[in-house]
Amino acid sequence: MKKALLKQVVGIDVAQKELVVSLGKMDQGASTYIYAYKAFVNNEKGFTAMILWVKKQTDADSPLRYVMEATGVYHEAVAYFLSDKAYSVSIVMPNKITNFFRTLETKTVTDKSMSEAIALFGLEKKVEDWIQPKKVFRELRQITRERDQLIAERTILKNQLHAEQVEAYPSEQTIGRIKIRIKMVDGQLKETLAEITAAIKNDTEIGKSVNLLTSIPGIGLLTAAVIMAETNGFELIRSKKQLTSYAGLDVKEKESGTSVKGKPRISKRGNRHLRKAMYMPALSAIRHSERYKAIFVRIVSRTSIKMKGAVAVQRKLLEMTYTIYKTQTPYLNDYLKTQIVKDPALNS
Repeated sequence: MKKALLKQVVGIDVAQKELVVSLGKMDQGASTYIYAYKAFVNNEKGFTAMILWVKKQTDADSPLRYVMEATGVYHEAVAYFLSDKAYSVSIVMPNKITNFFRTLETKTVTDKSMSEAIALFGLEKKVEDWIQPKKVFRELRQITRERDQLIAERTILKNQLHAEQVEAYPSEQTIGRIKIRIKMVDGQLKETLAEITAAIKNDTEIGKSVNLLTSIPGIGLLTAAVIMAETNGFELIRSKKQLTSYAGLDVKEKESGTSVKGKPRISKRGNRHLRKAMYMPALSAIRHSERYKAIFVRIVSRTSIKMKGAVAVQRKLLEMTYTIYKTQTPYLNDYLKTQIVKDPALNS
């Protein structure tokens, strides 16, 4: 009689247009194997094809789990698709996969090697079931992303208006049409702000969290809304390190042996919406908060690169949002001196 496998994992490396999938299994002796690999299109047709392929390759009598990395945007559609069909799904923070990958013999980073690493991670580590976020977080995420697109569109229109106005022979008809479009976008921006405000006001728990986050220098209502929306109320986050990794604000160093060493850079492998949302608050905090101004000055004096100082403040601000949320305590200028943080995750 064939013995059932202990675990079966579908490791998915998610890109914008493609899902790179590796299948792994753990036998009764707790040995793990990667035994199949295939790529699929990142759309509903591709999801269906992937499920059919997985069914043919796996044992129907053994536990099966789909594991993927939290890429910020591109993993969402396949995660919802699988969850709606009652499959076991786990979403893992990028820093966990990266750290696990370093322990493997394979050192070359490719889509295939990453999908294999994700599958092995799901086999060897304890992973949690992913639960679909509350409806309010989905709605907030849709509205805040729409607002971000509208702001980008308005910037383009204003640049077009300026370019037309400084022409030697500007077209009044063109200028008029551009102004109408700018006015329309301004109206839509007001609508999205009203919808965001209403969503926060109508949910007591989110309203309380937003009030706490906005006590931090530089963090306004819209930034707090983006943070809550993009993290699903910090549902997947277990530490400050995980949060900065999820946003792609973690620092990556490239080394090879003892002679080749690249410059440290932020990974940018994460949620670009969350990362972008922290940029303007960081500039505001640098101007108006002595604490964050000191961080900025210290980094710039050491590196002579202002962008590095700004990124450091972005990271510190984002970490502070997690601390404030977990402790449910408003921000204080002397917070670090007066508060004893009891949650060990806050120091991770």
